[in-house]
Amino acid sequence: MNPYGLIAIAYLLGSIPFGLLVVKGGGGGDIRSIGSGNIGAANVARHAGAMAGVLTLLLDAGKGCLAVWLASRETGGNVRWMMAAAAAAVVGHIFPLWLGFKGGKGVATGLGVMLPICWQGVVAAAVIWLLVVVFWRYSSLGSISAAAAMPVLVYLFYAPPHAPPTVVSLGTILIAALIIAKHHQNIGRLVAGTESRLGPKR
Repeated sequence: MNPYGLIAIAYLLGSIPFGLLVVKGGGGGDIRSIGSGNIGAANVARHAGAMAGVLTLLLDAGKGCLAVWLASRETGGNVRWMMAAAAAAVVGHIFPLWLGFKGGKGVATGLGVMLPICWQGVVAAAVIWLLVVVFWRYSSLGSISAAAAMPVLVYLFYAPPHAPPTVVSLGTILIAALIIAKHHQNIGRLVAGTESRLGPKR
């Protein structure tokens, strides 16, 4: 397959709005008009239940992982094309063709695309997310922290004691930057102290 075709496929895979489909399939209406309006797992979990949120998380991560796996399979493991597919899938999730280029924040998809590239970094990022959420109960803060840490984690775990290829480092920084930028409203609410916490209100 033409590598550029793989990039298009990665974008289209990333564009699949699983959060929207899961909630609509369960009779919950359009998640874009509920809560924060985000199609990601956190908003789905808050308003359609934990199972719907977990399913959305797994599907969003899975589409990212599939996009990079296909690129690896078709290019003989060429990490340049794998990173290009990773970035395309995240861009697809954040700016999906099917939803007028207004999508999610890319957290689950961002983790999914990194699984075939550096699964150790993904595990470490997930631990960071969990610790932040347990102590502060802000899903958005956990996501921002995990995204910010990912370039460092990939640098440490990709091929120790050697540094990863430049394309891996730059691609990971780009993906992290996209995710953090998409959280700009959450950052504003965190600073103002008005961000919603996970769990029951005290």
